[in-house]
Amino acid sequence: MATRTKFTEQLDEVEGFIRRFGEKTVADVRAAGLAANGDRGAAEGVMGGRKAEDRLRSAIENTCLDIMLLQQPLIGVDLRFVSGAFRMVSDLSHIDSMTRDAVFLSEEIPEKASKKISEDIVRMSEDAAGMVEKAVDAFCASDVEKAQQVMEADAAVNQLYVEVEEKLVGLIRDGKSSAQYLPELLMVAKYFERIGDLAKRIASWAIFRVTGEHNVAEKESQRLGGAER
Repeated sequence: MATRTKFTEQLDEVEGFIRRFGEKTVADVRAAGLAANGDRGAAEGVMGGRKAEDRLRSAIENTCLDIMLLQQPLIGVDLRFVSGAFRMVSDLSHIDSMTRDAVFLSEEIPEKASKKISEDIVRMSEDAAGMVEKAVDAFCASDVEKAQQVMEADAAVNQLYVEVEEKLVGLIRDGKSSAQYLPELLMVAKYFERIGDLAKRIASWAIFRVTGEHNVAEKESQRLGGAER
């Protein structure tokens, strides 16, 4: 009985750490959008969050390893929860890293240039953050329907990126004075588009937790630099 109680406590700890990591990541995605529009406070918050990310990732991975090593045999739902949590933490870390990359780029772009797509960037960051938030909730709640909603929401983020790309290409073609910074702006938008893809991957772990099936398109894995491996 004591062993089972310890096991239940460890499972609860993992879920608690995942929720905290998810909340931090969602906040950083939104802050990165604000940073792209010149919010220095938001930028500093994102750039100063690396240690918190490392602590949360280590806490999740170490607890999952303890469970897998000491609570054998793991089967069924418990096994899928622990293995899914162990894998999805890398996706959350990847997202958090992207927010810092986006902020770093944004800091090199003059406000005059960033204003050209400020509303688009904020909308992309909000949509991407919403996807991450819903994906983490879906995993913790074993909610397949909510996970599917994340999959469907990615189309809107992709469309926003296409619109931003078309807008920036037009500005470059017109030879605007700030054209030299427009490729960096496009890269910032690309980070949010890729965050949406990673949110889909987290949602896929939610589906795996319930069904045991985990399918991620090969081309998506390649786009994300093989992050799943």
